[in-house]
Amino acid sequence: MRKGYIQIYTGAGKGKTTAALGLAIRAAGAGHRVYFAQFVKKRICSEHKALGRFSDLITVKQFGTGFLRGPARTEDELEAALKGLDETDQAISSTAYDVVILDEINVALHAGLVDVDRLLRILDAKPPSVEIVLTGRHADPRVVKKADLVTEMREIKHYMKKGVKARTGIEM
Repeated sequence: MRKGYIQIYTGAGKGKTTAALGLAIRAAGAGHRVYFAQFVKKRICSEHKALGRFSDLITVKQFGTGFLRGPARTEDELEAALKGLDETDQAISSTAYDVVILDEINVALHAGLVDVDRLLRILDAKPPSVEIVLTGRHADPRVVKKADLVTEMREIKHYMKKGVKARTGIEM
């Protein structure tokens, strides 16, 4: 890639991680190397099995303890997020990857697990050729301002409200 941009997928609707996964697969299909860092999340889902088939081009790391409960943050949650940000910063600055995805980083920022000023410094220092994708609800306005592309997923209707649980291969 000649120039890498900063993209954000945010909003309350379904599909933010799915969009980032699609971009990761598209990038791998073009021979680009992808670093896919998942903040907050801990569960291994179907997408991990699929991405494993591209392990020569897509590296997946999880830096979370699972769903965040309540307003108080645990030491484990904070440590996992800090480790994730440190490793992701290294992945970006190393230029070993063409695309770096920070899945659910917006949630980590909103929950106080990650410092927005540090993330902005990382984005400011990114090598020109690296594409960065940030996902999750509650995108910080300062990060939105820094981004080149922002897509908001808006829920209009969701079958979950009718009691449908997350399904393997569709939501997980």
